[in-house]
Amino acid sequence: MNKAVLLSAPYMLPSVERFRPIFAKHDIELILPEVNERMEAEALMAYAGQFDGAICGDDRFTAEVLAACAPRLKVISKWGTGIDSIDQTAAKELGIAVRYTPGAFTEAVADSVMAYVLAFARQTPWLDDKLKSGEWEKLPGRSLAESTLGVVGVGAIGKAVLRRARSFGARLLGTDIVEIGQDFIDEVGVEMLELEALLGQADFVSLNCDLNPRSRHILNAETIGMLKPGAVVVNTARGSLIDEAALVAGLRSGQVGGAGLDVFEAEPLPKDSPLLEMDNVLLAPHNANASPAAWERVHWTTIRNLLAGLGIEAGELGLP
Repeated sequence: MNKAVLLSAPYMLPSVERFRPIFAKHDIELILPEVNERMEAEALMAYAGQFDGAICGDDRFTAEVLAACAPRLKVISKWGTGIDSIDQTAAKELGIAVRYTPGAFTEAVADSVMAYVLAFARQTPWLDDKLKSGEWEKLPGRSLAESTLGVVGVGAIGKAVLRRARSFGARLLGTDIVEIGQDFIDEVGVEMLELEALLGQADFVSLNCDLNPRSRHILNAETIGMLKPGAVVVNTARGSLIDEAALVAGLRSGQVGGAGLDVFEAEPLPKDSPLLEMDNVLLAPHNANASPAAWERVHWTTIRNLLAGLGIEAGELGLP
């Protein structure tokens, strides 16, 4: 029986014809579902038992879905870095390999963080909007050299953000659950603090940590209350790091001065989300990773991971 692969990664689907030859070479049939950002568990269940491998985005591979897909499913190859939507404990118990592409979008995401920070610091979107509306009004901006940036999660992306912010002269704060090497601390001059202390001092707070049970809703009603009044929150990591209802309340009260959000608890962002009506937020459709060069690398790495997980030796892959 030929192998079958469920390919649901939204970044690959538009150009799937480019990749068909490599799958055909190994007698692999592609199953191509209709995807709007991600597949929920119910949608995945409709394909249970039909595929040996999966190339996915942020699809909801719950324990129930994985059990229904086993024992045929051997490998899930995630397009990108975050694998929080896959129940890794269940996958391990069922013998399903989970592979991904760590570090793929470090530079692009770090650039996106700085774009949000600079937009709020210099008020660029709002100045543009007022002038195009016929208003000649000067808005108060600030220099990053007179600002404090706090980074929650000093991993690869968090470090890249701090390196960029250092060049602007910002005061730098960081927090993490793991110890950060003294060499990096000395390199950028970051002060490592507990979360509460960071929130109380930072003018800009960038969330760059993984999503896990400990970090889910790391910004909630309580911790938002710890923010320096008027602080700007930037989230380019995972939507569920923030309790959106609490964030909306903080934005309305002025406790939160603004938010730059690339990710959300529900994606696509529901059309009735109050965030869409708020003037003090900048929104994007999970696009902080945008980088043609990075995407191309991830396309082929994801395919390599998938084929290797199906037992095809590296020398047989025939990939560019």
